[in-house]
Amino acid sequence: MSDFNYLMPDPLHDYLVDATVREPPVLGELREATARRPDGSWSSPPEVGQLLAFLVEISGARTVLELGTFTGYGALWMALSLPADGRLVAIDVNEDAHVLARAHWEKAGVAGKIDLHVGEVRDCLPRLADSLRGKLDFAFIDADKPGYGAYYDACLDLLRPGGMMAFDNVLQRGSVANPGAHADSKHARTMRGFNDRVIGDDRVSVSLLPVGDGLLLVRKR
Repeated sequence: MSDFNYLMPDPLHDYLVDATVREPPVLGELREATARRPDGSWSSPPEVGQLLAFLVEISGARTVLELGTFTGYGALWMALSLPADGRLVAIDVNEDAHVLARAHWEKAGVAGKIDLHVGEVRDCLPRLADSLRGKLDFAFIDADKPGYGAYYDACLDLLRPGGMMAFDNVLQRGSVANPGAHADSKHARTMRGFNDRVIGDDRVSVSLLPVGDGLLLVRKR
């Protein structure tokens, strides 16, 4: 996700971030360090990070799964909201980005809560399934977009009843609303189909929030 905003006027977005986001200094340092990378726009913006932490907190989550960790900004928000005995299982293939992640997790004192698995999600997740099934409280999915359907199925299987998951970038910079247009990319078509599928699944409750690049919240019934 990019930290650009296209869903509200810039002054209102600036107010939202400046007046309502309580970003601890270590998270601000990680966000700024990430922004200096050529691929820094992949990171979640602070309002999304704080929302993830809020969801972890109000759900009472003890076991969290993150698919697509990058430099660990979202993971750090969530780990700071976990109880002392909480666990965050993270999967990501970009080892270069993990240098920043591990350094800031250590600095924040939460490295012991985070179990980072390096590799493709499609390869790592099946190996972890038995240890998570029925115990997973919350999942954040921000990995490769064509894999979202498979990750939805896998996480729905792993979640306990009442558990939640959040899928990032489901609006694809607004292109999901423009079928047939020049901006209607393959990812937009894929995401439009994914959104339709999840919203039509009566095994879950859903809410699509216009925050960041769109965050689809799903609760297992």
